[in-house]
This record gives sequence, C-alpha cells and structure tokens, in this order.
Amino acid sequence: MIPNIISVAIVIAVLIIIHEFGHLLLAKISGVPVEKFSIGFGPALIKTKIKETVYQLSLIPFGGY
Repeated sequence: MIPNIISVAIVIAVLIIIHEFGHLLLAKISGVPVEKFSIGFGPALIKTKIKETVYQLSLIPFGGY
C-alpha cells in the first residue's frame, strides 16, 4: 500500500514540474519577466537566482508557482 502511495505522489510531483515548467518556458519566450519559479509550497529547501529569476524547491511538492 505504501509503495503505491509513494509512486502516485512521485508521478503527481513530476506532472506538476512539467506543468509549471511549461508556464515558465512560455513566459520566457514571450518576454514576460519571471520573478520566482517554485516547485512546491512553504519554506524553500533549495533556491538559486539566475538573472532575474529565483528558482526554488519548497517543502511541500504538490503545487508550484
């Protein structure tokens, strides 16, 4: 049971990453400035700034902005 839950959680997280990356890519191509790209909500676990965009991985991986 637990491996199934973990597998579903991983698949959902990967889909969220792909979805949010699509938003980022379209914004960058269109010339829209992106201040922050985050996978997850809550406090940042890892973050780095490249040019004007802060990229971060946050504690709760089910979502992004």
